[in-house]
Amino acid sequence: MVGVYIGSTTGYSGKNLMAMTLGLRFKKLGLKVGYMKPVGAVPRREDGQPGDEDAMFLQEVLGLKQNPSLVTPVVVTREFTRRAFSEDIGDLMPGIAEAYAELSQGKDVMIVAGSGNFLGSGTYCGLDGVSVCRALGARALIVDRYRDELKYDYLLRCREALGQDLAGVVLNDIPEHYRAEVDELLVPFLRRKNVPVLGVIASDPIMSAIKVSDLAERLGGKVISAHHKADRVVENFLIGTMQVENFLAHFVRHKNSAIIVGGDRSDVQLVALEGSCPCLILTGNLHPNDIILTRSEVLQTPIIMVREDTFSVAKKMENILSRHKLRDMIKVNHGVNLVASALDFERLRERLGLD
Repeated sequence: MVGVYIGSTTGYSGKNLMAMTLGLRFKKLGLKVGYMKPVGAVPRREDGQPGDEDAMFLQEVLGLKQNPSLVTPVVVTREFTRRAFSEDIGDLMPGIAEAYAELSQGKDVMIVAGSGNFLGSGTYCGLDGVSVCRALGARALIVDRYRDELKYDYLLRCREALGQDLAGVVLNDIPEHYRAEVDELLVPFLRRKNVPVLGVIASDPIMSAIKVSDLAERLGGKVISAHHKADRVVENFLIGTMQVENFLAHFVRHKNSAIIVGGDRSDVQLVALEGSCPCLILTGNLHPNDIILTRSEVLQTPIIMVREDTFSVAKKMENILSRHKLRDMIKVNHGVNLVASALDFERLRERLGLD
């Protein structure tokens, strides 16, 4: 039985998508696949058993039915953190190893999903990624997602900490303008440093997209028009604080972008509606006038009304679009295909000893 631990340089880097892709690919090869997420941070109960919401969703995708308390032996709640900071909670690793041993019975491959960042998260309770990998005898696949830059220093530290137990790294969400530098400079550099780069995944707007209804909920707002179109998809956003002429020039270059605009800017609101944006986000808790509402219904463009100011909503939007979790199966299938097309799966199998 082979164990592969999927870690990352930061949270929200694509660990779940990588776990789904590998699990489905291994199953397609006829291998018996198990799954575990030793430390969970999104508590949820199923059939009275405590577990992690992400882990439960991922098991559904992989067609697994395992005891949630075995899949995620440690669930980080407020009470858990309080205890960890105020008293000796003991060694949690034996419980994780015992659960892993039970889940791996009869399996060819165990996919182990990490939490947070590989080297740091969980250190306070002795459950950082390196320690978990060693305890389970798993090899690590590290995902590094581009956010202004790639964390090559971090990847070198992973190599130093893991040695031959580093199965490889995958560079995720690489924008087109940065791709040449990655291919021509960074990947050769990492490989010279004995960091196996097993895939470079291009940025894809669908992977950061979110439904209007989900967006309204995450922003703490409400959809006030064209409710039947709240399943439309938002891929990006623009801020409508400029003059109409300048705004129009930007708008035509950014399709599928929600427009964040003050509730009192009916001029910009009307231009955005007529330009077929997926939704309007009106800030300042200001209700639109009747003309805007009527055009919204006629053009079937939802309007979300929120209390906060435009700047605060824009900052929230940045976080939402970069951290929106995989829950829609259309997006899951698209993401799995995206990863599968970029990943050197045969080389990963070789490094895991699954030839």
